[in-house]
Amino acid sequence: MFKIRSARFIGPNVKQFEIDAPRIARAQKPGQFVIIRIDDTGERIPLTIKGSDVSRGTITIVVQGIGKTTIQLNTLGAGDAILDVVGPLGKPSEIENFGTVCVIGGGVGTAIALPTARALRDAGNRVIAILGARTKELLILEDEVRAASDEVLIMTDDGSYGEQGLVTDKLREILPQLDYVLAIGPIPMMRAVANTTRDSNVRTVVSLNSIMVDGTGMCGGCRVLIGGKSRFACVDGPEFDAHDVDFNVLMQRNAMYREQEQQCLTRYQTKTA
Repeated sequence: MFKIRSARFIGPNVKQFEIDAPRIARAQKPGQFVIIRIDDTGERIPLTIKGSDVSRGTITIVVQGIGKTTIQLNTLGAGDAILDVVGPLGKPSEIENFGTVCVIGGGVGTAIALPTARALRDAGNRVIAILGARTKELLILEDEVRAASDEVLIMTDDGSYGEQGLVTDKLREILPQLDYVLAIGPIPMMRAVANTTRDSNVRTVVSLNSIMVDGTGMCGGCRVLIGGKSRFACVDGPEFDAHDVDFNVLMQRNAMYREQEQQCLTRYQTKTA
Protein backbone atom coordinates (compact mmCIF):
# COMPACT_ATOMS: atom_id res chain seq x y z
CA MET A 1 0.00 0.00 0.00
CA PHE A 2 1.17 3.51 -0.85
CA LYS A 3 0.02 6.17 1.59
CA ILE A 4 -1.21 9.53 0.34
CA ARG A 5 0.75 12.19 2.19
CA SER A 6 -1.26 15.15 0.91
CA ALA A 7 -3.97 15.87 -1.64
CA ARG A 8 -5.55 19.08 -2.89
CA PHE A 9 -7.52 20.31 -5.85
CA ILE A 10 -5.55 22.69 -8.10
CA GLY A 11 -8.31 23.18 -10.66
CA PRO A 12 -11.82 21.98 -11.52
CA ASN A 13 -11.71 18.16 -11.22
CA VAL A 14 -7.91 18.30 -11.14
CA LYS A 15 -6.22 17.05 -7.96
CA GLN A 16 -2.57 16.90 -6.93
CA PHE A 17 -1.36 14.02 -4.78
CA GLU A 18 1.87 13.54 -2.86
CA ILE A 19 2.37 9.80 -2.34
CA ASP A 20 4.87 7.84 -0.26
CA ALA A 21 7.03 5.96 -2.79
CA PRO A 22 10.69 6.31 -1.77
CA ARG A 23 12.17 3.90 -4.33
CA ILE A 24 10.34 5.56 -7.21
CA ALA A 25 11.30 9.01 -5.89
CA ARG A 26 14.99 8.08 -5.97
CA ALA A 27 14.88 6.67 -9.50
CA GLN A 28 12.42 8.82 -11.47
CA LYS A 29 13.44 11.23 -14.21
CA PRO A 30 11.44 13.83 -16.16
CA GLY A 31 9.02 12.28 -18.63
CA GLN A 32 8.58 8.99 -16.79
CA PHE A 33 5.31 7.69 -15.39
CA VAL A 34 3.77 5.28 -12.91
CA ILE A 35 0.95 2.77 -13.25
CA ILE A 36 -1.60 3.03 -10.44
CA ARG A 37 -4.28 0.62 -9.26
CA ILE A 38 -6.53 1.92 -6.51
CA ASP A 39 -7.73 -1.47 -5.19
CA ASP A 40 -7.72 -5.13 -6.12
CA THR A 41 -10.74 -4.78 -8.42
CA GLY A 42 -9.55 -1.60 -10.09
CA GLU A 43 -8.07 -0.99 -13.53
CA ARG A 44 -4.48 0.07 -14.17
CA ILE A 45 -3.99 3.67 -15.29
CA PRO A 46 -0.82 5.55 -16.31
CA LEU A 47 -0.02 8.85 -14.59
CA THR A 48 3.07 10.92 -15.32
CA ILE A 49 5.24 11.89 -12.35
CA LYS A 50 5.12 15.64 -11.85
CA GLY A 51 8.05 15.56 -9.43
CA SER A 52 9.65 13.83 -6.49
CA ASP A 53 11.16 14.67 -3.12
CA VAL A 54 13.90 12.20 -2.27
CA SER A 55 14.28 13.52 1.30
CA ARG A 56 10.57 12.95 1.97
CA GLY A 57 10.44 9.75 -0.08
CA THR A 58 7.47 10.99 -2.09
CA ILE A 59 6.34 11.47 -5.66
CA THR A 60 3.76 13.97 -6.89
CA ILE A 61 1.12 13.23 -9.51
CA VAL A 62 -1.71 15.31 -10.96
CA VAL A 63 -5.02 13.62 -11.79
CA GLN A 64 -7.87 14.93 -13.91
CA GLY A 65 -11.15 13.27 -13.00
CA ILE A 66 -12.62 12.17 -16.33
CA GLY A 67 -13.30 8.43 -16.25
CA LYS A 68 -14.37 6.06 -13.48
CA THR A 69 -10.91 5.39 -12.06
CA THR A 70 -9.65 8.98 -12.08
CA ILE A 71 -12.90 10.22 -10.54
CA GLN A 72 -12.64 7.52 -7.86
CA LEU A 73 -8.99 8.39 -7.24
CA ASN A 74 -9.92 12.04 -6.73
CA THR A 75 -12.24 11.08 -3.86
CA LEU A 76 -9.18 10.00 -1.85
CA GLY A 77 -7.31 12.31 0.49
CA ALA A 78 -4.42 12.54 2.92
CA GLY A 79 -4.15 9.39 5.02
CA ASP A 80 -5.80 7.15 2.42
CA ALA A 81 -3.74 4.60 0.49
CA ILE A 82 -3.40 3.30 -3.06
CA LEU A 83 -2.90 -0.43 -3.56
CA ASP A 84 -0.33 -0.35 -6.40
CA VAL A 85 2.07 2.31 -7.64
CA VAL A 86 4.52 0.80 -10.14
CA GLY A 87 7.41 2.73 -11.68
CA PRO A 88 9.21 4.67 -12.81
CA LEU A 89 8.29 3.44 -16.28
CA GLY A 90 8.99 4.67 -19.80
CA LYS A 91 12.00 6.39 -21.28
CA PRO A 92 12.99 9.72 -19.68
CA SER A 93 12.74 12.93 -21.65
CA GLU A 94 15.73 13.75 -23.82
CA ILE A 95 17.54 16.55 -22.01
CA GLU A 96 20.35 18.49 -23.65
CA ASN A 97 21.21 22.06 -24.53
CA PHE A 98 19.19 22.63 -27.70
CA GLY A 99 19.23 26.43 -27.44
CA THR A 100 15.81 28.08 -27.28
CA VAL A 101 13.05 25.61 -26.52
CA CYS A 102 9.30 25.92 -26.35
CA VAL A 103 7.36 23.76 -23.89
CA ILE A 104 3.64 23.66 -24.62
CA GLY A 105 1.15 22.45 -22.03
CA GLY A 106 -2.51 21.96 -22.84
CA GLY A 107 -4.78 21.52 -19.85
CA VAL A 108 -3.46 18.87 -17.45
CA GLY A 109 -0.60 18.29 -19.90
CA THR A 110 1.01 21.25 -18.15
CA ALA A 111 1.74 19.02 -15.14
CA ILE A 112 3.40 16.45 -17.40
CA ALA A 113 5.52 19.05 -19.20
CA LEU A 114 6.63 20.89 -16.05
CA PRO A 115 9.48 18.58 -14.88
CA THR A 116 10.92 18.45 -18.39
CA ALA A 117 10.79 22.24 -18.63
CA ARG A 118 12.77 22.47 -15.38
CA ALA A 119 15.36 19.98 -16.63
CA LEU A 120 15.72 21.73 -19.98
CA ARG A 121 16.34 25.04 -18.25
CA ASP A 122 18.85 23.45 -15.89
CA ALA A 123 20.66 22.12 -19.00
CA GLY A 124 21.21 25.69 -20.19
CA ASN A 125 18.28 26.18 -22.55
CA ARG A 126 16.19 29.32 -22.79
CA VAL A 127 12.70 28.00 -22.03
CA ILE A 128 9.58 29.61 -23.42
CA ALA A 129 6.38 28.06 -22.12
CA ILE A 130 3.02 28.30 -23.84
CA LEU A 131 0.07 27.31 -21.66
CA GLY A 132 -3.34 26.71 -23.18
CA ALA A 133 -6.78 26.20 -21.68
CA ARG A 134 -10.40 26.70 -22.67
CA THR A 135 -10.86 29.32 -19.95
CA LYS A 136 -8.92 30.93 -17.10
CA GLU A 137 -10.28 28.65 -14.37
CA LEU A 138 -8.94 25.58 -16.20
CA LEU A 139 -5.37 26.87 -16.26
CA ILE A 140 -3.17 25.05 -13.75
CA LEU A 141 0.31 25.38 -12.25
CA GLU A 142 1.01 28.80 -13.74
CA ASP A 143 3.29 29.90 -10.88
CA GLU A 144 5.40 26.74 -11.05
CA VAL A 145 5.74 27.02 -14.81
CA ARG A 146 6.85 30.64 -14.47
CA ALA A 147 9.52 29.57 -11.98
CA ALA A 148 10.77 26.94 -14.45
CA SER A 149 10.75 29.14 -17.54
CA ASP A 150 12.32 32.28 -18.94
CA GLU A 151 9.07 33.42 -20.53
CA VAL A 152 5.45 32.28 -20.21
CA LEU A 153 2.77 32.92 -22.83
CA ILE A 154 -0.85 32.10 -22.02
CA MET A 155 -3.64 31.38 -24.48
CA THR A 156 -7.30 30.80 -23.64
CA ASP A 157 -10.04 29.85 -26.07
CA ASP A 158 -12.43 32.46 -24.67
CA GLY A 159 -9.86 35.20 -23.99
CA SER A 160 -10.62 35.23 -20.26
CA TYR A 161 -6.87 35.23 -19.48
CA GLY A 162 -3.73 35.87 -21.48
CA GLU A 163 -4.52 36.12 -25.19
CA GLN A 164 -7.49 34.67 -26.98
CA GLY A 165 -6.64 31.87 -29.36
CA LEU A 166 -4.90 28.53 -29.64
CA VAL A 167 -1.40 27.58 -28.53
CA THR A 168 -0.51 27.13 -32.19
CA ASP A 169 -1.34 30.79 -32.87
CA LYS A 170 1.41 31.85 -30.48
CA LEU A 171 3.72 29.06 -31.64
CA ARG A 172 3.65 30.40 -35.21
CA GLU A 173 4.73 33.82 -33.95
CA ILE A 174 7.81 32.59 -32.12
CA LEU A 175 8.72 29.60 -34.33
CA PRO A 176 11.65 31.35 -36.10
CA GLN A 177 13.53 31.67 -32.81
CA LEU A 178 13.02 28.07 -31.66
CA ASP A 179 15.39 25.09 -31.75
CA TYR A 180 13.16 22.50 -30.05
CA VAL A 181 9.47 22.09 -29.19
CA LEU A 182 7.83 19.80 -26.63
CA ALA A 183 4.02 19.62 -26.66
CA ILE A 184 1.91 17.68 -24.17
CA GLY A 185 -1.86 17.82 -23.99
CA PRO A 186 -4.97 16.61 -25.83
CA ILE A 187 -4.24 14.63 -29.00
CA PRO A 188 -5.83 17.23 -31.34
CA MET A 189 -3.60 19.91 -29.81
CA MET A 190 -0.44 17.83 -30.24
CA ARG A 191 -1.39 17.06 -33.84
CA ALA A 192 -1.92 20.78 -34.50
CA VAL A 193 1.51 21.57 -33.03
CA ALA A 194 3.12 18.88 -35.22
CA ASN A 195 1.46 20.34 -38.31
CA THR A 196 2.58 23.85 -37.35
CA THR A 197 6.26 22.90 -37.13
CA ARG A 198 6.31 20.23 -39.85
CA ASP A 199 7.74 22.42 -42.60
CA SER A 200 10.40 23.90 -40.33
CA ASN A 201 13.67 22.39 -39.18
CA VAL A 202 12.54 22.56 -35.56
CA ARG A 203 12.51 19.20 -33.83
CA THR A 204 9.13 18.61 -32.19
CA VAL A 205 8.33 16.00 -29.56
CA VAL A 206 4.96 14.89 -28.14
CA SER A 207 4.02 12.59 -25.26
CA LEU A 208 1.58 9.73 -25.99
CA ASN A 209 0.93 8.71 -22.41
CA SER A 210 -2.87 8.73 -22.57
CA ILE A 211 -3.35 5.38 -24.35
CA MET A 212 -1.26 3.13 -22.11
CA VAL A 213 -2.70 0.25 -20.07
CA ASP A 214 -0.22 -2.12 -18.42
CA GLY A 215 2.88 0.03 -18.94
CA THR A 216 5.20 -2.90 -19.70
CA GLY A 217 4.65 -3.57 -23.41
CA MET A 218 2.81 -6.85 -22.80
CA CYS A 219 -0.81 -5.93 -23.57
CA GLY A 220 -0.31 -4.11 -26.87
CA GLY A 221 -2.98 -1.57 -25.99
CA CYS A 222 -0.69 1.38 -26.62
CA ARG A 223 0.57 0.33 -30.06
CA VAL A 224 1.19 3.40 -32.21
CA LEU A 225 2.57 3.99 -35.70
CA ILE A 226 5.78 5.98 -35.63
CA GLY A 227 7.36 6.60 -39.01
CA GLY A 228 5.23 3.79 -40.40
CA LYS A 229 6.47 1.26 -37.84
CA SER A 230 4.64 -0.17 -34.83
CA ARG A 231 5.90 1.05 -31.47
CA PHE A 232 4.59 0.79 -27.93
CA ALA A 233 4.05 4.11 -26.17
CA CYS A 234 4.86 2.62 -22.76
CA VAL A 235 8.29 1.08 -23.46
CA ASP A 236 9.43 2.88 -26.61
CA GLY A 237 8.11 6.25 -25.37
CA PRO A 238 6.05 7.91 -24.11
CA GLU A 239 7.77 10.74 -26.03
CA PHE A 240 8.16 10.53 -29.81
CA ASP A 241 9.09 12.76 -32.72
CA ALA A 242 5.78 14.49 -33.48
CA HIS A 243 6.40 14.51 -37.23
CA ASP A 244 6.63 10.70 -37.27
CA VAL A 245 3.41 10.05 -35.31
CA ASP A 246 0.38 8.79 -37.25
CA PHE A 247 -2.20 10.85 -35.39
CA ASN A 248 -5.15 9.30 -37.25
CA VAL A 249 -4.28 5.85 -35.92
CA LEU A 250 -3.55 7.32 -32.49
CA MET A 251 -6.98 8.96 -32.27
CA GLN A 252 -8.70 5.76 -33.39
CA ARG A 253 -6.94 3.69 -30.74
CA ASN A 254 -7.59 6.31 -28.07
CA ALA A 255 -11.32 6.12 -28.79
CA MET A 256 -11.46 2.33 -29.11
CA TYR A 257 -12.94 1.64 -25.67
CA ARG A 258 -14.87 4.88 -25.19
CA GLU A 259 -18.24 3.14 -25.04
CA GLN A 260 -17.05 0.64 -22.42
CA GLU A 261 -15.41 3.43 -20.44
CA GLN A 262 -18.68 5.37 -20.39
CA GLN A 263 -20.60 2.29 -19.28
CA CYS A 264 -18.11 1.72 -16.45
CA LEU A 265 -18.40 5.36 -15.35
CA THR A 266 -22.21 5.21 -15.41
CA ARG A 267 -22.23 2.07 -13.23
CA TYR A 268 -19.84 3.71 -10.76
CA GLN A 269 -21.87 6.92 -10.55
CA THR A 270 -25.09 4.93 -10.09
CA LYS A 271 -23.50 2.88 -7.33
CA THR A 272 -22.17 5.89 -5.44
CA ALA A 273 -25.18 8.15 -5.96
